[in-house]
Amino acid sequence: MSPSTTSLLNVDLQPGKPPILRVEATGDAARWASEHRNALRAFVAEHGSLLVRGLGLRDATETEAVFRQLGSLMAEREAFAPRRRYSEGVYSSSKWPANQHMCMHHELSYAVELPSLMLFACLVAPRSGGATQVADSPSVLHALPVELVERFERVGWLLIRNYNEDIGASIAEAFGADDRRAVEIYCRANAIQFEWQPNGGLRTWQRRSAVVRHPRTGQRCWFNQIAFLNEWTMDPELREYLVDIYGEDGLPFNTRFGNGDPIGADVIQLINEVHEENTARERWQSGDLMLVDNVRTAHGRERFEGPREVLVAMADAVNLADCSPTIEVTGSA
Repeated sequence: MSPSTTSLLNVDLQPGKPPILRVEATGDAARWASEHRNALRAFVAEHGSLLVRGLGLRDATETEAVFRQLGSLMAEREAFAPRRRYSEGVYSSSKWPANQHMCMHHELSYAVELPSLMLFACLVAPRSGGATQVADSPSVLHALPVELVERFERVGWLLIRNYNEDIGASIAEAFGADDRRAVEIYCRANAIQFEWQPNGGLRTWQRRSAVVRHPRTGQRCWFNQIAFLNEWTMDPELREYLVDIYGEDGLPFNTRFGNGDPIGADVIQLINEVHEENTARERWQSGDLMLVDNVRTAHGRERFEGPREVLVAMADAVNLADCSPTIEVTGSA
């Protein structure tokens, strides 16, 4: 984007905060989004994220109209936590305990088809906390130990999931169907190994690249959910409770090195610390809109108090194959 276009947008760039664009509410947010779409998209391509303040988004219908002006919306598959569905392609943020931090991740980084753009809108800002934080993925990659990055590049990462009716997203919520044949067809088409359990539950394995290249810029990005979906990121008491009930192999989700080796708590702590060192945050205000480049920029969520309503859309699907994966995409180690 040329300096003139950037200054035309009048974006506030400050260390430790995402870029913020303050605008005057026009009463027609969708029209404003349509008129500014190219400039907004160009800015996000250059900087990785943008918080737009002042549009005054009030409800799901208006928000959906804005989202549809900004990107081509996707239906979510393989959700890790339940969401409310407002309409096709427009969801609530993941249902995750308010008192637990949701650490940095890239949406659907374990999928074969993934969103290149995330759209967020805050309709109700919480009383405290609850920011959607962002972190620059090339910076995170650069800050991680070279030998750890090289190991992940060589073997990838493995996501193991256990679907049951008690915790996390159900089979129907994750796959859009609970018919076994439909689930099996989806898994085979998306490089997911699966095994039905005697109790009707489902266990899956999928091996993915931890480092990819941005499909447009070619930048190397740390792109995964290795730390977020790992047992050592869970609240210790929750982990202990789940292991007691389901066993070490029955956790709702866990991650390993791509060859099946366990990932130590020290590695998970290191990844989370590096993300924290590279995190930018700004508290939501009701009516805010946020655009995030999902490959270039990780996002997370702070703990919060009070009601919080944030709508989410995943947009502009890209295929993992277009992101120069370092390993072959397969269903197992």
